[in-house]
Amino acid sequence: MSKLAKREGPDSVAPVTIDRVRYEALHWGKELGLDQNGGYVAAFDTSTGQRLWTLKVYDVVYDPNREGDVQDVFITRLSEFDGKLRVANEDERQFVVDTKTKSISEL
Repeated sequence: MSKLAKREGPDSVAPVTIDRVRYEALHWGKELGLDQNGGYVAAFDTSTGQRLWTLKVYDVVYDPNREGDVQDVFITRLSEFDGKLRVANEDERQFVVDTKTKSISEL
């Protein structure tokens, strides 16, 4: 018998373009070989579509005694903030990513 997910998948998040780079939320990181679902953004060159980089914005801490899918914390919104990327998640936390240095600060 297969495991059934305990929650629905996340809503889609509109990408944001800043200085000819498109930023997208990556919801299903584990399917891409990353260590968690949610919390990642990817940057793409708008002229070629090539992925430039992937960045973990925040950690999802998993309790091994609970179902993993109900612990995932997904990005809910991306927006431009003073030339930087603003990221909001399901836990109502907000972060700012300096897209030039890839440094992250929490608001």
